[in-house]
Amino acid sequence: MEIGVKKTVFSPKAIIHQKFANKACYTVEEVKEESAKNGCPGLAIPHKGPSLFRCRLELPEFTVVSDICRKKKDAEQSAADLALKKLGNNPADENPSEKDPCDALIDRIKYLFTDEFLSSLHPLSGHLRAALQRKGGLYGLIPASVIAACDTKTSNLCKLLNPEVESKPFLALSSIMRAIPRLSGSVVTSKGQLSIQKQNPYPTEIIESSDIQQSGSPENILVKAIQIPASLDETIQPVTLDISSSGYYLDVIAQKLGVTDASRVLLSRTIGKASSDTRLYFAASESLVMELLSDHGNVKDFHVGLLNARANYFCGQEIYGDAIMASVGYTWRSKELFHEDVSLQSYYRMLVSKIPSGNYKLSREAILAAELPSVFTTKTNWRGSFPREILCTFCRQHQLSEPIFSTTSIPLKASCKLPRSQKKLKVTEAAELATEYTNGESLNAGDGESVGLESSFRCTVKVFSKGKDLIIECSPKEIYKKQTDAIQSASLKVLSWLNAYFKDLGMPLEKLNCSAAALDISLSSENFLKEFALCQSLHNVQQSWCQGSKLPESKRTNMEYTLSGQDVCLPNIEGSYSGVCSSNGSLLCISYSVSLVTEGGHTKELIESKDEFEFEIGNGTVVSTLEGVVTQMSVGQCAHFNMNLPPQEFILAAVDDPARIRSLLSSEVCCLEYHVTLLRVTEPPEERMEQALFSPPLSKQRVEYAVQHIKKSSATTLVDFGCGSGSLLDSLLDYPTSLEKIVGADLSKKSLSRAAKILHAKLSAKSDTGIKSAILYDGSITEFDPRLCGFDIGTCLEVIEHMEEEQACLFGDIALSFFRPKVLIVSTPNYEYNVILQGSSPTTQEEDPEEKRQSQSCKFRNHDHKFEWTREQFNHWASGLAKRHHYSVEFSGVGGSGDVEPGFASQIAVFKQESLLDEDDLPTQENSSEHCKVIWEWSCDDRSVPSSTRN
Repeated sequence: MEIGVKKTVFSPKAIIHQKFANKACYTVEEVKEESAKNGCPGLAIPHKGPSLFRCRLELPEFTVVSDICRKKKDAEQSAADLALKKLGNNPADENPSEKDPCDALIDRIKYLFTDEFLSSLHPLSGHLRAALQRKGGLYGLIPASVIAACDTKTSNLCKLLNPEVESKPFLALSSIMRAIPRLSGSVVTSKGQLSIQKQNPYPTEIIESSDIQQSGSPENILVKAIQIPASLDETIQPVTLDISSSGYYLDVIAQKLGVTDASRVLLSRTIGKASSDTRLYFAASESLVMELLSDHGNVKDFHVGLLNARANYFCGQEIYGDAIMASVGYTWRSKELFHEDVSLQSYYRMLVSKIPSGNYKLSREAILAAELPSVFTTKTNWRGSFPREILCTFCRQHQLSEPIFSTTSIPLKASCKLPRSQKKLKVTEAAELATEYTNGESLNAGDGESVGLESSFRCTVKVFSKGKDLIIECSPKEIYKKQTDAIQSASLKVLSWLNAYFKDLGMPLEKLNCSAAALDISLSSENFLKEFALCQSLHNVQQSWCQGSKLPESKRTNMEYTLSGQDVCLPNIEGSYSGVCSSNGSLLCISYSVSLVTEGGHTKELIESKDEFEFEIGNGTVVSTLEGVVTQMSVGQCAHFNMNLPPQEFILAAVDDPARIRSLLSSEVCCLEYHVTLLRVTEPPEERMEQALFSPPLSKQRVEYAVQHIKKSSATTLVDFGCGSGSLLDSLLDYPTSLEKIVGADLSKKSLSRAAKILHAKLSAKSDTGIKSAILYDGSITEFDPRLCGFDIGTCLEVIEHMEEEQACLFGDIALSFFRPKVLIVSTPNYEYNVILQGSSPTTQEEDPEEKRQSQSCKFRNHDHKFEWTREQFNHWASGLAKRHHYSVEFSGVGGSGDVEPGFASQIAVFKQESLLDEDDLPTQENSSEHCKVIWEWSCDDRSVPSSTRN
């Protein structure tokens, strides 16, 4: 394959920074979009538009204001572009990559040694100023390796000349040293050293203006760093860099590495975030130095020494010999030397972060409690970094290209026809089985409906190497209501598989491919193993180090094996039973502490603790043993239990003093002791529990039930009491019916606003619908309004349980005595079915929790439910209501079977008028007040002409 010279393009903002540095001041302001642009004509609720931004750029000579942009960074680039045009500069002319790379490199090095650059704020200018404080023959000398590492433009030019510089940083020295002879009169090299200095001294006034002699502190600076031996048999050790206030920190690092001067110190790329100043420093071998000094042109891939696998793993570059990891150097922000301590804990946290589950654990700040969840449920209940973010971070840390996410929109009608499994797994099973994703529709469809429900979504994720070789492609079969849920779930599939690989790095190739296929992942085995070759040697060393650590014999009484397969003592649960327990999908809050305990309990070291820690039960969000214990507890109870040790890296990443704990682990038999208190439980949302068991979900089954009655009755008008976000009305538009007028009423303006946007978009786009008018009212359905009277069919699906029982009874009386629809369909949860949904023991609502200390009572399906009726209670209410108001009533339901205990999951009553009233007998606007407010109104004429707001 032919490889051309890649051109690097610099952004307008980068060029402005090069010219003006900190003299360029950017101020970004948010611009509010007019509420009239709400995208829904006829909506009487003010709507906040999307955030837009404008940037003001102040330069020494003038000020410019950008165009309005959707992103802050785009506004800044727009302002910078306007400033460059005002200066008469073309950004393309500022790009050194437009020139021949060799010529551009020479020009760049020449510029770096100008008087102007010395006084600027730049990471490399800090090194130049420090070099002017070096003593004797080292005065003014700056290592060539520093120029390649600390000046991005020089680094990019070296990569253009030799792409291998990306992975072999020492090769950049060859390009730089070859350029020096062509800079005669400007810069020179030092004999026998890989250093460069300005040929003519800097003027005195430039040195004085650059504050070179000034120091922020007369005392030495002590910087903590770590030494990473090249041999895996040697342990990581902490070191301290004692840097003189007037000295050069690279001289100190050179001394630690055992080389004569700083010119032999090589620098890696920065590690971690883009703003990080953490690097690896290692020594150039004698043979490499001699090769560079003797013949710069022949250095292509030459280095003698032991490859440092651990250092290589962190930066993705070839590091030879011992290395020092330190966070020290000069920045864009200040002329003072920047420094931060890098501890042993920092090292192990960086190591853990390169594992998908480790990255998630760190984001939760709960290394020994949290675990990467097995499923993505809702954005609301998710805690810690999201799967997409973790996957992107993982790719950056392993020097892979950014993952590519491709979403596919599936029309709603098409998605309804897709094959689904007949029986879905429960949430508990989903937490235990990595293959849950292959069992039909996803466990969730998001935490709400999205505007424009005409489509569902799938997402495909592709991961490539830096060389654009495909490594992983994940193409899930599941569909989701929300595009973001599809992306997050697909990302989590990839992470789950990667996590399984890191737990079993010696996995045979056949098993590797089979496990990938089970998660809808196709794998390029050769490319994958090539990219992750170092993982086996590095993480296996850490894991095998602790394989001998088992629970002490003194702790081995009453052993049981949990789902995780780990030894664990039966938990000791203390405190009285409160009756408030968790169920699948609940959001729990606990306090916990984890201690390292030696055999016999002679030594106990606190490793990790949190006063409050929230997680969702049933999807593997915490280590399985911990989850198994808290499911046995009620709110207010405490428990303590012991577990085997996890891999060493997790323990050392959690403690403040890894050196002491490492010594303890190597000399004693240890285990982990957990102390947990269950603080509170938030019950799971009703919809998610139902979706976990039924396919299609109960909400869809209720709609289909209503549609059948609409068709059967040939209804032309429909009112939905408690319409919420309009899910029923919206869904009805996807079915051919006789309906001509649809009306919804609800108390929530927020929900009505959402319903208006959905309905307006769909009605305006559909030319074949028979709907002639649609209205949404803001008002209570327990208060009469004549405009809600006399409809052919009324619906009230899963609404009454959100009222107090008295209000629900009042609604029934008002609906059948005043609103008088010909048919009224009412659905509500069957309380008796909760035993199946929640996996708990059956009880009645009247039972005293104290009498059920050993079993968990059923809870309402939603924390917002004021009541839930049994079949007997519902039948009693509906039968009495029908008898009082001359209606007949039929009972049915959806979800489950009426002939099998405990009946339908959602019970339904269908009321039908026994005798029709004359129009004169119905309440009219003359004798009744209109308490409802029209929020939105649509007619078939609005397809071409926007409707106006009606009050």
